[in-house]
Amino acid sequence: MYVAPSLLSANFLNLENEIKEVSQAGADLLHIDVMDGHFVPNLTFGPCVIENILKITSVPLDVHLMVHNVSSFVDLFIPIKPKFISFHLEAENHPIRVCEYIRKNGIHPAIVLNPHTPVSSIEHILEFVDMVLLMSVNPGFGGQSFLPLVYNKIRQLREMIDRKNLKVFIEVDGGVNGLNAPDLDEAGADILVAGSYIFSSQDKKTAINSLKLEF
Repeated sequence: MYVAPSLLSANFLNLENEIKEVSQAGADLLHIDVMDGHFVPNLTFGPCVIENILKITSVPLDVHLMVHNVSSFVDLFIPIKPKFISFHLEAENHPIRVCEYIRKNGIHPAIVLNPHTPVSSIEHILEFVDMVLLMSVNPGFGGQSFLPLVYNKIRQLREMIDRKNLKVFIEVDGGVNGLNAPDLDEAGADILVAGSYIFSSQDKKTAINSLKLEF
């Protein structure tokens, strides 16, 4: 299991040390939620902040766009060269075109589904993405409780990916912790995003290892 600590739950007044700590503790990705205050009722990181993050860690960046004007935000973050740029299906009328554009710029494209959006809605998009992010909370705020309905969505998506013989990661974000990680693994998840579970822990390495299912 790969683990992506979500910086939304980090202490922003101590962000440099928080990033260094989870990087050294074994983070595989750093998950960065970009919010525009319209698609979700919150505002977070901009390109200038993320550019500075690159100066203090070599951990690849996983940029999650929670925005309405997807194409404009993609253009803002392409120069930073994150490993993944993900955007919400609910916010984009031409997802395949955006995915092709992201890939053309040397970045792995990913699509995001809100809890209420069925997996069937992306069956004809899967060939164009390298990852699907399933939200297991309603997006916009950290610290929410996991929605169990997502287990079935993971299983449906895993079956669809395997049936099409594709190499597409399944990422899960929201309410992830050491208790539900084994069930998420069993359902077919590949990458777990965790915010408050990791950043509120006194021992971040132990928290990350529990999500990696390393004991």
